[in-house]
Amino acid sequence: MPHKKTRQQRPTESERSLLAWLKRKKATYGLIGDDAAVLPERGEHVITVDTQIAGVHFPADIDERVLAKRLLAVNLSDIAAMGARPAHAFLALAAPQGFDHRSFFSAFLDGCANYELVLAGGDLASAKRIFLSLTLVGEHWKGVKRWLRRSTARPGEAVWIGGDPGWASLGLELSRLGGRLRGRRVELPREARLPENQHRAARRALRSHFRPVPQLDLGRWLARQHEGAACDVSDGLARDLRNLCSASGQGAILDRELLPLAPDFRDLAAHLGLDPLTQILGGGEDYLLLFTLPPTKAPPAELRCRRLGAIVEGGELHLRDRLGGFSPLPDLGWDHLGSYL
Repeated sequence: MPHKKTRQQRPTESERSLLAWLKRKKATYGLIGDDAAVLPERGEHVITVDTQIAGVHFPADIDERVLAKRLLAVNLSDIAAMGARPAHAFLALAAPQGFDHRSFFSAFLDGCANYELVLAGGDLASAKRIFLSLTLVGEHWKGVKRWLRRSTARPGEAVWIGGDPGWASLGLELSRLGGRLRGRRVELPREARLPENQHRAARRALRSHFRPVPQLDLGRWLARQHEGAACDVSDGLARDLRNLCSASGQGAILDRELLPLAPDFRDLAAHLGLDPLTQILGGGEDYLLLFTLPPTKAPPAELRCRRLGAIVEGGELHLRDRLGGFSPLPDLGWDHLGSYL
């Protein structure tokens, strides 16, 4: 008796390889590759969409108000990375029985008002777990006619980031242990057994994870410059820098001495059994802007940006130590079709 034929399981494809395949398809018309699509091509609007799923992107028992603000911030980060002003939103929400829709929408609309963003439509449905898809439309800021792109980094430009990466990844680990944000109140996880001198750092980490702040002011300032490239850091500093360099056809050097390995960050990471450098380079979900500028320019001090290294010719990325030695930049970060790499 012949064996019944079974369908062979295909190997898991990476997000990077799938996007590269899609970019080569005629029907995408070269619009895929930045944090948002410019429509029409070289036009007046940018459009981005992001999906958030309970149990994947956030815990199922999340406070509806925190969820609303987090969803909005995550998408606004893509708008900021294009140097755009948020204009209109379209929200699809599916949720189980018992979900407090009015608390969610009250917080969401409060957030929209803060950014002069209009909720223009969407869809509601019932589901066994929370599923959200938010589409945002952005416009040029008044007096600004330039979009930020990933493909415009040039050798000699400095690499910058709009804050301290890694904290959100520590917050993610704390959330897995039961840490939560309830409105403005931070609940530290008992399971983490945090020493009292780490409570402040743990609260900062949980806020970074649950309530990222979109860097629209920084995006607006960058759009007014005539050089440089930008993207937001959602999948990890190393991975998003690699994506930016690949789009620009360049390489980069990051100086380890410039990475923000503060004592409170190192101590909290060590207590959680995590390597601090790995969390900074590959933790993801920072939603900070990663960008390049000519060496003679620097962002205003009040934007609290941090220089990390430089763009160099070629496609290789390296980490430079304090003695001037080089090692390949680890390819760390999140792949949404695979796993944490």
